[in-house]
Amino acid sequence: MKVAFATEDGQHVNAHFGWAKKIAIYDINPEGCRFVNCVEFIGNLEEDGNEDKLGPKLEAIKDCAILYVAAIGGSAAAPRGGKKRPPDQGC
Repeated sequence: MKVAFATEDGQHVNAHFGWAKKIAIYDINPEGCRFVNCVEFIGNLEEDGNEDKLGPKLEAIKDCAILYVAAIGGSAAAPRGGKKRPPDQGC
């Protein structure tokens, strides 16, 4: 299964999904994990209300079963979940 991580530095899960400069993707199976790709995004990512920035990110994670983020806004969470429940959030 593929798992995605929103990151600013490529090392930590420390990015808001919409503002993330990078999304690291790993393939995880019972034998271990394998780095697949790190998708990088440019432009004015911190602009609230700019929904155009979400399309490429949602496309990048379309095959991922799990997405880890520091935070995620409603506009990004709605298409990701596709279900009538909010995304899980850690503390």
